[in-house]
Amino acid sequence: MGDAGLPDYVLDANAVTKDVDVKWRHGRAPDYSKTRKIWAETKRANHEAQSLPDLVEKLVKNWEIEASYKVDLKDWRTVDTSNYVFSVNGGPPQTGEHMLQVGTYNAIIEPNEFYCPFHSSFDASHKTFKRMMPTFAWEVLEVYSGPPQVSFRWRHWGTMNEDYVGVNDKGEKVTIKAHGGPIDIEGVAVAIVNDKLQLNKVEVFFDPMTMFRQMAEKGNVTKGKVEE
Repeated sequence: MGDAGLPDYVLDANAVTKDVDVKWRHGRAPDYSKTRKIWAETKRANHEAQSLPDLVEKLVKNWEIEASYKVDLKDWRTVDTSNYVFSVNGGPPQTGEHMLQVGTYNAIIEPNEFYCPFHSSFDASHKTFKRMMPTFAWEVLEVYSGPPQVSFRWRHWGTMNEDYVGVNDKGEKVTIKAHGGPIDIEGVAVAIVNDKLQLNKVEVFFDPMTMFRQMAEKGNVTKGKVEE
């Protein structure tokens, strides 16, 4: 527990990276220093420390770290592992184990003309998007209701520094040339938390095609056969 009896994962955006005796996806805790720097320099909201928006933002950031890099669900401290489910745009609930199998990108993106989660593994999906956009900052813009049901609006943004290369819903290789411009998406979420401020249920609502439209806004898209 941290200040005012609150858990560290709502007080420090990088709290879970300091965990020991856990299984990390690449053998060590991830380094979010570049992403946090971009967040500090380009965020739109400025929340008072330990205000509700600040606590929610740090909880979600730690959850994203755990979902992306902790390979054993029992090591996720930000969720109530016995009850946790996640859904997107009113879709079916997904368990933490499912997200561990498919990856965070594949859990939230439906098959489309630019990308298909069924043609990309957890690691491949992360390489696809992180190579294109090395830093993808995230912030809470505003919170509409407090615990136990927390509803809030969020923003996710970065810069398209490298070409996007993926496989779409038709099995075609899709290449989008980097335009060096911003990728900036927003959405809302409703989360139910327990008395430890752990996530029990998370429902996310957003248009995942917004990112792809921004990537392809200059018409710089080519499609072809996937190389064997």
